[in-house]
Amino acid sequence: MSQRPIPSLPDHDAVTTQEYAYQHLRNAIMVGAFRPGTALTFRGLAQQLDLSPTPIREAVRRLSSENAIEVLGNRRLRVPHMTAGRLEDLVELRITLERHAVTRAFPYLSDVAIAEMRALDDRMDEAISCHDLDALTRLNHGFHRLLYRLNPDHASMPLIESIWLQLGPFQRQVVEQIEAINKIDHHKAMLKALQQRDRPGLCRALESDIRDGVLRLGRQILEKEGPLPGGIQTRQT
Repeated sequence: MSQRPIPSLPDHDAVTTQEYAYQHLRNAIMVGAFRPGTALTFRGLAQQLDLSPTPIREAVRRLSSENAIEVLGNRRLRVPHMTAGRLEDLVELRITLERHAVTRAFPYLSDVAIAEMRALDDRMDEAISCHDLDALTRLNHGFHRLLYRLNPDHASMPLIESIWLQLGPFQRQVVEQIEAINKIDHHKAMLKALQQRDRPGLCRALESDIRDGVLRLGRQILEKEGPLPGGIQTRQT
């Protein structure tokens, strides 16, 4: 499958070119515009964003520190491959962080917030029926982000988004299994638990959403793909 264009973001006049490059590349990785193992170049990224290489280099430096881009020899760049071990680590971290975020946000829950989340879930159903994977990914992030940001402090959000960033390219491959995704919609269970103010039930539904929607399908994809190129092997589980 060919590389998709870098998705656009709303323009902000006050943003520097360095921040513009970083935000666009970060979003592209998070929503899966680049597949795992994709080779990138400074020049190619600069051309896509119509920028000079200088802000691209700074953006790549930041994304490399977040484990979202690998800087190889001879000015080569690569989106990290996914392995079974890395997938399990990221999923367990995501569950831990998001259960914490849910617990902290729970006291701030309101009927208005639940209605907003239900509207997002309805739009996700529409995206699934239309096979609009870009919208599905964006709305899924919005669904979870809305819940966690009910906590006015939401100190865990940067950590959660760091995990989303590292999972993004592989998560896109999971989302492409749209028929399977449609069968394991745990958002309805989350919404029911929210409506009933059932915090344990919400945590269970959230964990099931992540395990079934990322880990289980992700394992199946990795098993089909087999060993990674270049002698890289997945950890046995």
